Amino acid sequence: MTDSWKFDLLPADEHNQRLLDNVHPNNWKNPVPDGTYNLVVIGAGTAGLISAIGTAGLGGKVALIERRLMGGDCLNVGCVPSKALIRPARLASEMRNAAKFGLSPSEVGAADFPKVMERLRRIRADISSNDSAQRYTDKGVDMFLGEARFTGPNTVEVGGQEIRFKKAVITTGARALHPDIPGLEATGFMTNETIFSLTERPEHLIVIGGGPIGCELAQAFRRLGSRVTIIERAHFLPREDPEASALLADFFKRDGIEVMLETNVQSVSSEGGKKQVRVEKDGKESAVEGDQILIGMGRVPNVGNLGLETTGVEFDTRKGIRVDDNLRTTNPNIFAAGDCCMQHKFTHAADAAAQIVIQNALFGGRKKLSALNMPWCTYTDPEIAHVGIYAHEAKEQGVETDSYKFEMAENDRAIAEGEAEGFVKVTVKKGTDKILGATIVAAHAGEMINEISVAMAAGMGLGKIGGVIHPYPTQSEAIKRVAGLYNQTRLTPIVAKLMKKWLAWQRR
Repeated sequence: MTDSWKFDLLPADEHNQRLLDNVHPNNWKNPVPDGTYNLVVIGAGTAGLISAIGTAGLGGKVALIERRLMGGDCLNVGCVPSKALIRPARLASEMRNAAKFGLSPSEVGAADFPKVMERLRRIRADISSNDSAQRYTDKGVDMFLGEARFTGPNTVEVGGQEIRFKKAVITTGARALHPDIPGLEATGFMTNETIFSLTERPEHLIVIGGGPIGCELAQAFRRLGSRVTIIERAHFLPREDPEASALLADFFKRDGIEVMLETNVQSVSSEGGKKQVRVEKDGKESAVEGDQILIGMGRVPNVGNLGLETTGVEFDTRKGIRVDDNLRTTNPNIFAAGDCCMQHKFTHAADAAAQIVIQNALFGGRKKLSALNMPWCTYTDPEIAHVGIYAHEAKEQGVETDSYKFEMAENDRAIAEGEAEGFVKVTVKKGTDKILGATIVAAHAGEMINEISVAMAAGMGLGKIGGVIHPYPTQSEAIKRVAGLYNQTRLTPIVAKLMKKWLAWQRR
């Protein structure tokens, strides 16, 4: 008899079956709990997987519980499938615009879409072995499939069995927000949790929400041939540098995406087999009609049905589990990490948080979440990457700043590759070269931001980056050029005058 819940994925092909065999095998038999565990981990997304395998690797006894698919959003409905979709979408754009490289252009047809989605499912299945139930069992983790529920401050129940623990960590992640829009539920819609199951290309995709998920998928589907309308009540990527968001909006328009900013959705209905979204902008109402609606309006933490009321763990259904800077909840024996409790809902943030939990929960460490220097990237074209704080945030903290900006239009490699729009902007503490933050808008911004992140972590100032040799031609050379802009400011009129006199004297 199996203790796991059975799952089916659509479409029911060999790739999805292979995925299920790895991350939620329907014939899985839960082990019998073995005494008291050093750590019980609830949720097998990134934070949970790292917490479990890290503890087992140190010789600890650890139990990992997952009610759905191991690998969490990242593997199944987030990072992996979205990037597997973005790459062919970018290639389709390059094929369509091949004439600017002296080649004959070509178009992607509706018949290509099912093959693109099959490739996505194959790649996801290939990667899933890294997050498989069997792999974690082989690494010494007691793997339980089923719904976990706390039954006391040091006990949790799954599949009718009670597990005792010294410490526990909640890593249940988050799910797509279902907004309260009249008619939405009755009409039907998709989120990132369902859109990767498509096998036919939508003729017209309406995207409600201009956050990272909405922006990435809107551009991908447009480049694969769908008509796309994106509706956002404010502006794109409100967390990002306004100049970066504005540049992305311009790119969307060039891609042929209908962009509706500062527009409110009033209601949704279905008429004649089509979905109709009624909107309002500047007091005027209109309607947008399409055959699929994608909601990308944010995420909410998974904190329900965990029995937290029996543990003394405080939580909020919108903000998540309350933790301190050490990721400890209001129960000193229970920690939390990842999307269920953190502002930064990124895979790499969950990974870093899990390592904090291992040190603090198992060894009494005092590692702090606030000490992390958190970069992020939105994988549109161009990409938008950021690390640190913005100038306006520094001002709010009473810190004066200087900013230095280099345009990618002046980067030789970017020009040669037809990717010359974007910029590198670095903010430093005024009067110093201490880097406070940086924003990069470029084709490979997610790769480029790592150099700034490393410099900040190492306490390396912007001026010193100017002395680092960068291969030519590379797009990352733009970072060295920004550093050069800073170093030029050190050449004050007095220093310049003295240097001129010195060089004149040497000519004698």
